[in-house]
Amino acid sequence: MGSFITDLKNGYKRGDICIRFIYINVGIFVVTTLISVFLMLFNWDASSWLQYLELPAWMPLFLSQPWTLLTYMFLHVGALHLLFNMLWLYWFGQLFLSFYSARHFRGLYILGGLCGGLFYMLAYNVFPYFASYVYGSFLLGASASVLAIVVATAVREPEYRVNFMFVGAVRLKYVALFMVVTDLLFMTSGNGGGHIAHLGGALAGWWFALGLQKGRDITRWINQVFDWFSGGMKFKRPAKKPKMKVERGGKSADYDYNAQKKRQSEEIDRILDKLKKSGYASLTTEEKKRLFDASKR
Repeated sequence: MGSFITDLKNGYKRGDICIRFIYINVGIFVVTTLISVFLMLFNWDASSWLQYLELPAWMPLFLSQPWTLLTYMFLHVGALHLLFNMLWLYWFGQLFLSFYSARHFRGLYILGGLCGGLFYMLAYNVFPYFASYVYGSFLLGASASVLAIVVATAVREPEYRVNFMFVGAVRLKYVALFMVVTDLLFMTSGNGGGHIAHLGGALAGWWFALGLQKGRDITRWINQVFDWFSGGMKFKRPAKKPKMKVERGGKSADYDYNAQKKRQSEEIDRILDKLKKSGYASLTTEEKKRLFDASKR
């Protein structure tokens, strides 16, 4: 048992941001399912406690549990629901990371979920069609976040081809268009709330990709919040500039200086290669700053 847990920890640490989010979703599913099974053994209502984590459509109830706007996007109603969402997240998440950074992935997953949840609540409280459902409807699942990642990738590389079984190679723009049109057509189906949330996620992905092309990262504030909670913004002192140290003979100082210059040159070459291959929008904020600083030397 100990080695199994160790393997899970190592797999999480070695995985990229996409793999880590899959680990988080699967882990939460296992824990919530075990709790529900335990409650059912004592004939307790296993579904009522999950409503404290699912996103309610009724606005007064949401105001009493606002954290559900974040927690709902990590919950799944069953194994198949989890499986399909995680497969899509893995396939398109890996493709997303070919054009964007890990911080973009993290920020857009959350932003897509937030927009999807807000769209869901707005629709259920505005459209008369949902008036009879609003009081007892709850939203859960990562679909809105997944669709945000799909659409953002499609906007970035619309002509990129992906292979589907029995269909063949399909351009990304048509994959995203098919998913959005399907959600529009089924807004009044039994899972109307889910399809509306998908549209909110798709809008977030489109908004993110277009903004980044213009040099604006709308997920920046989300990553800053993450950094703050993880301690990245606490007691952060400005980095001290290395002092020049002159030693007799100069060999040690010259060696350190040349090694540092070599590392800086290699980093700039890597950024320029990335710029040439994927465009300016693919650079992270730190990479853009380093490139700008290098141009002033």
